[in-house]
Amino acid sequence: MTIDVLAKPLTLPCGTVIKNRFFKSAMSEGLATVDHRPTPFLTNLYGTWADGGAGLVVTGNVMIDGRALGEPRNVVLEHEHDLDRYKQWAKAGTAHNTHLWMQLNHPGKQALSVLTKESVAPSSVPLSGDMKRFFAPPRALTIEEIYDLIERFGNAAIIAKRAGFTGVQIHAAHGYLISQFLSPLHNQRNDEWGGSLQNRMKFLLEVYYNIRYKVGKRFPIGVKLNSADFQRGGFTEAESMQVVKELAQAGVDLLEISGGTYENPSMTGRNMKESTRKREAYFLDYAERVRKLVETPLVVTGGFRTPQGMAEAIASGATDMIGLARPLAVEPDLPKKILAGDMKVRQLPPIQTGVKFIDNAAMLEMIWYEQQLERMGKGKEPKPSYSAWLSLAQTIVTQGKNVFQKRRSQ
Repeated sequence: MTIDVLAKPLTLPCGTVIKNRFFKSAMSEGLATVDHRPTPFLTNLYGTWADGGAGLVVTGNVMIDGRALGEPRNVVLEHEHDLDRYKQWAKAGTAHNTHLWMQLNHPGKQALSVLTKESVAPSSVPLSGDMKRFFAPPRALTIEEIYDLIERFGNAAIIAKRAGFTGVQIHAAHGYLISQFLSPLHNQRNDEWGGSLQNRMKFLLEVYYNIRYKVGKRFPIGVKLNSADFQRGGFTEAESMQVVKELAQAGVDLLEISGGTYENPSMTGRNMKESTRKREAYFLDYAERVRKLVETPLVVTGGFRTPQGMAEAIASGATDMIGLARPLAVEPDLPKKILAGDMKVRQLPPIQTGVKFIDNAAMLEMIWYEQQLERMGKGKEPKPSYSAWLSLAQTIVTQGKNVFQKRRSQ
């Protein structure tokens, strides 16, 4: 299989042209100031990825409400007070004709209890099992609060555009607020925002329409959507496909396919079938079914490890872009290398101490990758050989006992 398909430009419905098929998917950076402002670390990090050859780079989740944080040092975008900082970030991330999209998000009930005493959600339904103790108990949003959040998404999008970001992505996956609205397990409202699927998808559609009204027809808007929540009574594949059709009709420019929540993290590849591993991409089968329903450009993220597997996925028509996250945390110039003919198989290093309690409780793998992003933000090279024990020790020094609080990926 030739890799030439990976170098082909992609034209989005809004008319924007992406220079190649490499898509850097969102990863949480944790590189904002303590009061949630952009830093030079983010400018350096995204400049590194822009130099690395990807056609489209998506930021880690930027929160649209300072009262609702997914984790410490999230960037929060509510006003233009730091517009110059955002402009510096955008300028670095759009070098070499790279597109830089800001991912906009609200955590809903997935707000850590160390950050807030009470979270908001569609309904006052807490997370299940062991997850419950890590997150603030939720209360149901009022109608007025729902409309305020819709406005906040649109407000953040127009500021991102003014700063020089070339698009935005709405995070509607992984159990965050919009994903919670979509799920009948988490959304048990009996008003116009709950009940039927049409009502449950209303929040996502209203967020999209508000952003579209503010940024105009020619500015790209993407959506990250679960193929399913993989929870009993949750958001199903059949429902997801109905939402995809609605988003396509609404004019969304790019759909990123993912799946799972932090109660069942399928987006990490956990419990993956062997047949799926052989195809590399975790959600490629679902994307193939979606492709029969809509013409909206698709990106599949998770599992790609070989240039041949990436090229085959594009050539088959199942996806239009190749989503990469963790591989670009250790090899930020991977797209450039592949396009130059590098055909190596990439195997990510196992991040384990061998002590199961520590590995699970400290979410060590996520911490290790965040530390790689921090190194790049400080102008250093990633360090794939960095040991799990050193990673843990570094985190205990900087965060103390908070290292054993749950953390996020994307």
